[in-house]
Amino acid sequence: MEGGKLSAEQLQHRARARVAEIARTMGAELPRLGNTLHTEIAESISELRGDNVILELLRASTESNVETFLHVVQHDIRVGEVLPPSAAIEYARRLAQRGIPTNALLRAYRIGHNRVLDWVVAEVARHESDREVALAAAQILQTTTFSYVDRVAEQVVAEYESERERWLANRNTVRAAMLASVLSGRDYDLGTAESALGYGLRRHHLGVVVWAAESESTLSELRRLESLIAAIGESLGAAGQALFLPQDRSLAWCWIPLGRSVDDHRLDLAAIRSLTESTGPSVRVALGRPHAAAPGFRTTHQEAQRAHAVAAAAGNIQVITFDDPGVQICSILARDLESTRSLVAASLGRLARDEENTAQLRSTLLAFLRAKSSYVGAAEVLHLHKNTVKYRVDKAIEARGIPLDEDRLNLELALTACRWLGPAVLPRPAGRLQA
Repeated sequence: MEGGKLSAEQLQHRARARVAEIARTMGAELPRLGNTLHTEIAESISELRGDNVILELLRASTESNVETFLHVVQHDIRVGEVLPPSAAIEYARRLAQRGIPTNALLRAYRIGHNRVLDWVVAEVARHESDREVALAAAQILQTTTFSYVDRVAEQVVAEYESERERWLANRNTVRAAMLASVLSGRDYDLGTAESALGYGLRRHHLGVVVWAAESESTLSELRRLESLIAAIGESLGAAGQALFLPQDRSLAWCWIPLGRSVDDHRLDLAAIRSLTESTGPSVRVALGRPHAAAPGFRTTHQEAQRAHAVAAAAGNIQVITFDDPGVQICSILARDLESTRSLVAASLGRLARDEENTAQLRSTLLAFLRAKSSYVGAAEVLHLHKNTVKYRVDKAIEARGIPLDEDRLNLELALTACRWLGPAVLPRPAGRLQA
């Protein structure tokens, strides 16, 4: 030592001695420090409010982390060998089980890092008169607090992610088993079923199948579909959060709750189409009809599946509802497309060609038959002049090559099949007809 100046080795020795002394002093005040820090964290993280179990675990995690850190600096323990306290691990697991995002977990460590560093540096300034020793001690504490938080936070986040995966896998397994029971109508306890599904069964439900016709099968695709279902639910004034159950990475079964005493369940299909179109051109939505209680939960889902089968066969329908009588008929016809193709070919003749003008003739003839063979009635539905309707009906009969009243039932079935199933039940174009 020269001129009273400490050597580097002496400086570090005194600084570490001061750090150890401060850690001992603060350790004696651990309950007060832990309580202060717990209060600050709890007030700063909104996701934790109102959950007493989580808040108590946060208290235990906070105090045990402060205690472990003080032991590290007091005994000069290598941070690379430190394991998170058991309370900190359990706190991370509970957050994962409740679906509280990891930023809430990390924010607690950032707040703790900042506050504990303030405390220890203030203690150095208060007890160490030598400025060089104080600076060296503060540097030791700054490096150690950062290293400790970085080490422990990395481990608790890894535990959070592992627990989240385990929890979701287990929950999805339980959900899938319970859903199978509910949909099959087997005996089950209603309260247990609602708890497992996270969805109330004692109300009206709208079953939906949502999928992406062309997708990369990514998790972001499912999130996009889930957002669409939430938007549809909001547009319908849903009585709660929809039940969204992915079947693969581009298709999901959904139920939208419509309340317990809904008198009019008419769906705003225009709004649903608009929401679906804005989500993406490849997105498809099949809707059942609203039904009540647990039996209705099954029925509306079955209807949505049947509508989905029609849309999947057609390939070009973005929004479809089982409420349409044509969809109900085609959900049966779609089960045996080969037989339906034979029906179409036999009933329609040249009117079965897969071309735009012929499709126009078919739609006009179908509207005419549904209007009880009224040109005026069909014209109102199609927004055409009645003479235009008559011209197209005559051309359609000519193309068919069979009198209109002959085999009338099969004619309507064939036209309905073409309306909804399109190319799936039509032969390739051979020539064109003038409409």
